Amino acid sequence: MKRRELLKYFSIAPVGGAIISTGIPFKSAIAAPRSAKRDLIKELGLRTFINAAGTYTAMTASLMHDEVIDAINTSSKEFIMYDEVQDKVGEKIAAICHSEAALVTAGCWSALVLGTAGVLTGMDIKKVALLPNVESFEKNEVIVQKGHNHGYIHALTNTGIKPVEVETIEQLQKAINSKTALMYFLNESSLLGKIQHKEFLEVAKKNNIPTLIDIAADIPPVENLWKYNDMGFDLVCVSGGKAIRGPQSAGLLLGKKDLIAAARLSAPPRGGNIGRGMKVNKEEVLGMYAALDRYVKQDHDKEWKMWEGQVAVIENAAKKAKGITTEVTVPPIANHTPALKIMWDPAVVKLTSKEMQENLRKGNPSIEVMSSAPNTINITVFMLKPGQEKIVASRVNEELTKAFA
Repeated sequence: MKRRELLKYFSIAPVGGAIISTGIPFKSAIAAPRSAKRDLIKELGLRTFINAAGTYTAMTASLMHDEVIDAINTSSKEFIMYDEVQDKVGEKIAAICHSEAALVTAGCWSALVLGTAGVLTGMDIKKVALLPNVESFEKNEVIVQKGHNHGYIHALTNTGIKPVEVETIEQLQKAINSKTALMYFLNESSLLGKIQHKEFLEVAKKNNIPTLIDIAADIPPVENLWKYNDMGFDLVCVSGGKAIRGPQSAGLLLGKKDLIAAARLSAPPRGGNIGRGMKVNKEEVLGMYAALDRYVKQDHDKEWKMWEGQVAVIENAAKKAKGITTEVTVPPIANHTPALKIMWDPAVVKLTSKEMQENLRKGNPSIEVMSSAPNTINITVFMLKPGQEKIVASRVNEELTKAFA
């Protein structure tokens, strides 16, 4: 429509009409009242609880900060090309984590799958389409220590790669052959393996074999976000929805530029590959960056002191009951935060661990804790909201006192 015709149209168009050529509606003089927000938690009758257990997937991991929600909400109102989002966010995350490149994935599991896929295929589109059928691949084996060969190895074997188990440095060196594609290190199981990071990397570098490390729940400390990249691992996989408090369904794949580029061939928005279903929407990609940016800038020493204070509140309340002993520990690798173990003498406190968990779960408010031994509960505080430590302390003391023989 020419300018003259457009002006003529404006003069005859009814008030409140729409400009057909641009698709932009006239704003109504009186805005429609906004409907009240639905509370689906209440509407569906879902149980909420105080999380004194930790960032377990079944407990929906962590809660996102306002900055993360704002990033998600703002980006949800615009269209953006998906690869451009990953490009820009990847650059920012890579700079933070001292890696050449980065990709936001559908959790740490997805990072493991896509990272392994990238190692197997390189930039060969034909190989990408073949996964997980890797019998014809020149390299299709992954070396893993016996103490690391459990559970999460399934993420790697989803690509079709075949695990080769070793225990000693001598076995590792002998296991390397022309079919070795990758060496895998599960960081939380470091103490269960005989080969530590330095030796592992030395052998890999000497034989020009890519390395992948899983540090899913190994943050804090914040320095772990770049420690293993600086150490020399080619790919580093991180969970985004735990201590970093990004979207639970997001994770990070960090590493060498060529391997990240290869991994993206097996990831959305591309199809005909092993990772098409591992979709992370643009809102989650941007939310993950917002969470990471906030996390690295926060005062970690102050946060640690807060956790110690929360533990002390609960410990002091528990010890007021008879027959109670406590222990404060810090897990050495995964979930590295102050944790409290509360133990009781069954001759004094007539209560099983399971009964204690159920009583806390069924109370108001509902509280979730863990148990790893008879007559024991384990409490972590890094997922508590401010002030909830007092509620947990009161309820724990109440249940222990009530069960006094």
